[in-house]
Amino acid sequence: MSTNAVVACPSCGQRNRVPAVASGTPRCASCHQSLPWLASAGDEDFAEVARDAPVPVLIDLWAPWCAPCRQVSPVVESMARTFTGRMKVVKVNADEAPRTSSAFAVSAIPTLLLLRDGAEVSRRVGALPPAAMQAWLSAELSAPGSPGAG
Repeated sequence: MSTNAVVACPSCGQRNRVPAVASGTPRCASCHQSLPWLASAGDEDFAEVARDAPVPVLIDLWAPWCAPCRQVSPVVESMARTFTGRMKVVKVNADEAPRTSSAFAVSAIPTLLLLRDGAEVSRRVGALPPAAMQAWLSAELSAPGSPGAG
């Protein structure tokens, strides 16, 4: 299910292929600045795409029929840009990935999970407004053990 995304570099505008799986964080081929990292995963590739990431991972469990999910999706994608180089965003369609949803005991969507070293460290259920999501992620990504935490 995972594929390479094409992302325009926020610094220089160069279009780059960003793999769903990598050992480091994606960087622009032209200016070498960090790129937003947004991927999709399903039951078959979730461990490879999300659990084995070198940075904290924001998991967005959603479904296409869910209005709050559609509402929060652009906010989640915006957070990938806001926290470029510090986190990876992985979108998981809960209807198409029932084993992943079950593994995290997801009972409502949207559910946002933050994983660090493959383990859940924080969770939010429901559509968060942009400011609340940014505050939540800022606090979590500033916690000891996070890239860029000081």
